[in-house]
Amino acid sequence: MKTTLEIPDAIFRRAKSVAAERGIPLREFVTEAVKDKLVVDTKVHLRKETQKINRLIEGEFEQIEPEDRQ
Repeated sequence: MKTTLEIPDAIFRRAKSVAAERGIPLREFVTEAVKDKLVVDTKVHLRKETQKINRLIEGEFEQIEPEDRQ
């Protein structure tokens, strides 16, 4: 898919330079960068969800059932 992006000049120049150093087209470099960012964001989201679930589980285990009270 073709699209238009506004990228700050300094970032564009650096991305173009790195892509050239790697011998890949700029579009491939940008695609890889976006994919990498999506993976990181997904991992961060999953880590936060896991922490939330663990807190809920810990909260449930901290509750004492009436029949266990003495």
